[in-house]
This record gives sequence, structure tokens and C-alpha cells, in this order.
Amino acid sequence: MELAYIPSPSSGVLYLGPVPLRGYAFCIIIGVFVAVWLGNKRWIARGGRAGTVADIAVWAVPFGLIGGRLYHVVTDYELYFSEGRNWVDAFKIWEGGLGIWGAIALGALGAWIGCRRRGIPLPAYADAVAPGIALAQALGRWGNWFNQELYGRATDLPWALEITSSADGRVPGTYHPTFLYESLWCVGVALLVIWADRRFRLGHGRAFALYVAAYCAGRFWIEYMRVDEAHHILGLRLNNWTSILVFLLAVLYIVVSARKRPGREEVVEPGAAGSPGSAGEGEEAAGDADGEVSLRKSEDSKVTAAAAAADADAEEDEAEAADKDGAGSAKKR
Repeated sequence: MELAYIPSPSSGVLYLGPVPLRGYAFCIIIGVFVAVWLGNKRWIARGGRAGTVADIAVWAVPFGLIGGRLYHVVTDYELYFSEGRNWVDAFKIWEGGLGIWGAIALGALGAWIGCRRRGIPLPAYADAVAPGIALAQALGRWGNWFNQELYGRATDLPWALEITSSADGRVPGTYHPTFLYESLWCVGVALLVIWADRRFRLGHGRAFALYVAAYCAGRFWIEYMRVDEAHHILGLRLNNWTSILVFLLAVLYIVVSARKRPGREEVVEPGAAGSPGSAGEGEEAAGDADGEVSLRKSEDSKVTAAAAAADADAEEDEAEAADKDGAGSAKKR
């Protein structure tokens, strides 16, 4: 008999009158807001404009959702296109099923489009939003708790997750809460990226690459614990191989980028107030100040010249007066 465990919700849907509030979708939405909020603060700190992160997220988030769903459907196609399945379920994103690899890939494409429209370097934007994405994943994983899915092996640990549903082949019991493990890992990844970014002033996409590498390291061992159906290659789940490949690419990017483009971008958003890109305004102000000083010097020179001319005239008048006095004295003699 288990002394303690994490209970699962009896239902993943709450109804507000006739309107269904699905826990999975709610977690995704909260995660997006947190990512945009934190990304905006980091973007402003780097010299960007307030609101730019949200404007680009309008492109990145829909692309990310589509990419995440496509990756899930393609890699688990038998859930939707095998015998006895309904292919229409492939569009029911609220029932769960988003692949982070596809979400990041197509989300990056959407972000690139948004950045290009505003003349912003994508790597700088990615660095700003990286910790927020990790926190969004941490919150989004709780959607798996609402759906009673993606749990690990059976266990009787005090923090075991109780599964009560028997739908889709589930066996009620207590299992490793891999959703919780990944949620906590993602929080740690966000803190790691924030610390490393401040300590080493990461730039040119290296903060984002660090997030990717750190997430993949955790995803590998968490994925290894899961017992849900998955494709296997050489004894490892597909997502394990994806984690290894993406981890190596992220580390390689960090090394190569640090050698070719050390330091951090001086300008992340041209023309933004407070950024080096707005130096033109400062130069213009400095030019105006220099002009005022020159004008004052010119006026002072004019005043000095006028005073000198007045003194010269006075000396001439005194000389003439002296000459007249001399002439008058000569006549009297």
C-alpha cells in the first residue's frame, strides 16, 4: 500500500458553463505568456524596444504549435492513421501531443520571419527568449498531468504519480512522474541560462544554444524512463537519438560561434532608445551643443572686437582734442 503519491486529476477538462477549459491548453497558454514576459524584460535590458518580443511571438508561437503537432503526428502516425483510428484526431491539439523538436524548428522559422520584418538579428532575439522558453516548457509539462500521459516506469516512491485512467491501454497504478522531472529540469535550465548569460555575456545565439544543450541532456535520461509507445532505433527511443544529435549540434555551435564572433551584439534593435544603435541621436545632440558653444564664442569675439574698436575711437578723439588744445596755445603766444 502506497503511503504517498501524486494524485492525477479525475478530468482534464473544467467547464465554465458550456465552455470547456482544458488543462493541457491552459498550461500551454500560461507558458507562452511567461515566455513573452521574461523575454521582453531581457530584450529591453539588451537595448531593445518594449513590445518587440510580443510582436515577433505573433509569428513564432503559431509556427511553433504547428511544428510541434506535425512532429508528434509524423513520429506517432499509428495513433491517427492505423486501423481503428480516426485521422481527424490528428487535429485535436487540445488532447495532447506536441513534439518540442518540431515546435522549436518551426517556431524558429516564424521568429526569423518576424525578426526579418523588423531588421532584428535572430540570434539576439533567441538569446533573449531562451530562458522564457524553458519556463514555458516547465509549465506546459503539467498539461501531461491533466491528461494522465507520458509517465515513467512503475514505482512505489513517495512522489509516484497515480494513474487512474484505463483509456488507450493505460494500466492504473503508480509510476515515475516524468512530467514533473522534466518540469523541474526545465526550471533549472532557465536559471542556468540566466546565470551563464550574466556571467559570460553570451551573445550571437550562444545563450539559446546553451538552453538547447542543457535541455537535451535532461530530456535524454527522462525519455529513457518513459514507458509510452515509441519508435526504437538500436535499442533507444527515437527521442533519445534526437536528443543526442541536437545536443552535439548545440555544443558545436557554441564552440564555433565563440571563436568566430566573441562577445555580445552591440546593437540588437536599430534605433531603440538606450541602445548603441541610438547613438546617432546622441551625436546629433552633441553636434548641437558644439554648435551652441561655437556660436557663443563667435558672439563673444564680436563683442570683444566692438569693444576694441570703441577704445580705438576714444583714443583718436582724445588725440584730436589734444591737437586742438596745442594749436590754441600756439595762437595765444
